Amino acid sequence: MHKKAMARPSKNILLTGLPGSGKTTLIQKLADELREYRPVGFFTEEIRSHGVRKGFKLTSLDGQRTGTLAHVDIKGSHRVGKYGVVLDGFEQFLGMLRLLDPSSRLVIIDEIGKMECISTKFLDLVAKLLDADALVIATISLKTNGFIDEVKHRGDVRLYEVTEKNRDTLLPDIASFVRSLLASHKT
Repeated sequence: MHKKAMARPSKNILLTGLPGSGKTTLIQKLADELREYRPVGFFTEEIRSHGVRKGFKLTSLDGQRTGTLAHVDIKGSHRVGKYGVVLDGFEQFLGMLRLLDPSSRLVIIDEIGKMECISTKFLDLVAKLLDADALVIATISLKTNGFIDEVKHRGDVRLYEVTEKNRDTLLPDIASFVRSLLASHKT
């Protein structure tokens, strides 16, 4: 994964930060702001009941596909904290998105995190996407592990830490950077 990545300028954008810092909101705004490039991908939202987080829902950028990533009521061996990860459902959801379609110029992923990284298919997909011609914008866990560290330290990654103070100012800066990259690297 690294050889090809080192030869390229920063073309993959990662957003990291504390939970609640606004990473998902920022990535949703970027998807809307950059809609002329017809981005493909997904975002993750909390499933809440009576004000209590119960799990995480996946939604494709076009809103046509949804799925459950994890839930407190899911039993099984794939767990992160109190959440059972719906591994088969997550991998089926990813397969429906056609993220590796050569016509895609912009891929948006929310998020590269501990739950998602349970899936070896997801790990392989992320590695392929980061090496592909398409530009990738992804949120990534602030807490690190082997794969997350590897992704953050690629030579073709630009990492932004999202905070409550900068999350609104990052939108125009990142959108402008993405437009300049896509204009200069027609695929």
